[in-house]
Amino acid sequence: MTKNHKQNIDMISNIIGDPIVPQLIDLTKYSMEKILAKGASDAEVSTGLYSGVCINSRLKKLENVEYNKEKGITVTAYFGNKKGTASTTDINKKSVDDTINAACNIAKMVYEDIYSGLAPTELMAFNYPDLDLYHPWEISVNYLIERAIECESYALDLDDRVTNSEGVSVSTSQSYNIYSNTNGFLGHYPSSKHRTSCILVAGEDTNMQRDYYYTVSRDLRSLESSVEVAKKAVKKTVQRLKPQKLTTRKSPIIFHADIASSLFGCVISAISGSNQYKKSSFLHNTIGLQVLPSWLTMQEKPHLKRGLGSHPFDAEGVMTREKYFIENGIVKNYVLDSYTARRLSLETTGNASGINNLYINNQDISFPDLLSKMNAGLLVTELLGHGINIVTGDYSQGAVGFWVENGEIKYPVDEITIAGNLHDMLSNIISISNDADHRKNILVGSTLVEEMTIAGH
Repeated sequence: MTKNHKQNIDMISNIIGDPIVPQLIDLTKYSMEKILAKGASDAEVSTGLYSGVCINSRLKKLENVEYNKEKGITVTAYFGNKKGTASTTDINKKSVDDTINAACNIAKMVYEDIYSGLAPTELMAFNYPDLDLYHPWEISVNYLIERAIECESYALDLDDRVTNSEGVSVSTSQSYNIYSNTNGFLGHYPSSKHRTSCILVAGEDTNMQRDYYYTVSRDLRSLESSVEVAKKAVKKTVQRLKPQKLTTRKSPIIFHADIASSLFGCVISAISGSNQYKKSSFLHNTIGLQVLPSWLTMQEKPHLKRGLGSHPFDAEGVMTREKYFIENGIVKNYVLDSYTARRLSLETTGNASGINNLYINNQDISFPDLLSKMNAGLLVTELLGHGINIVTGDYSQGAVGFWVENGEIKYPVDEITIAGNLHDMLSNIISISNDADHRKNILVGSTLVEEMTIAGH
């Protein structure tokens, strides 16, 4: 720990109380005026402040303390349909002026793009809600250190098979986001995020396995205790010991809730505006068509209080709103910002910042009931590699998990690959259980797919 850290060791600062916040708001207004003074027809400015601390321990000892404090400004100038963007982390007036000049010069040099421009004025979030996203962890860094060491010590002492640790990380961060454009919009809000993670190594005979668990929340009161994190990390790690091999076969597959979001992330990518207008999606031109079972719905809820994926407005100042991307299996909306919306002759969905709290409905059955429904097959708990082709829908991923027989987990398996095509996988989703992982932006329970190919030994 350096001398510079020691003077900050007593208490983590409150970002709202940071004198730089009003300075950044004033700088945002100044930048808007300066861009227009240079002859730009339109402008937008994003300014932000991030502050955080992360504690890492390993083998019951403090490994390091990392402090982060970042600030920056991004300016965009429009000269008609010509657009130029530049950014800087140095917020003194000269640097900002240089950044504005750079953005204006870029805009004057690039080709015209008839689809570029600000989002429509009528969609601006002039009356955006307070989503209660800011809950700073006003405790000492020493407490974070104690929490990290407590978590790791408990994990290492809980089971003799846990022989090593890749460390425990405890972090807390705060940010302040400011956005303005020449539609008359200026919006800003703070947010916070707290996290504890534990990565363990277990061994039995000659077999070694690694796994982890984490908890994350905007509000400390919703964060799991360090002991609970340790218990779950130990359980996940030792369950993987002495894996068996599988022969190549076709089988039902359950994507555990921990990773099921990745399957529906493929859907979001496929119906994104950029992949739609480029015609590079296996779900190209599917508005109004059924692509999922009729009982399945994908609904965005961006205004959940304290939600990890909540945003009152997107990166273009557009008011976020509840919407269905897929309702009763039918595509209702693509995922659009203003640029991709214009390319498709549609209206932005307020997703310039990505998706916000995407809920996938379930059939109100428990995870054990889902195992029983599958009866025999593969439970996948970890995916490896990047073998997904969004254009064709071809899917091939390395996998780790457990073999299930008679609705019960029998033994762990590894060194396998699961393969199929997303068209078939999605249309053949049989059921989803009610164990959604609320640590993610896509909230979905464990998902049972009728059949995939397992490449084994």
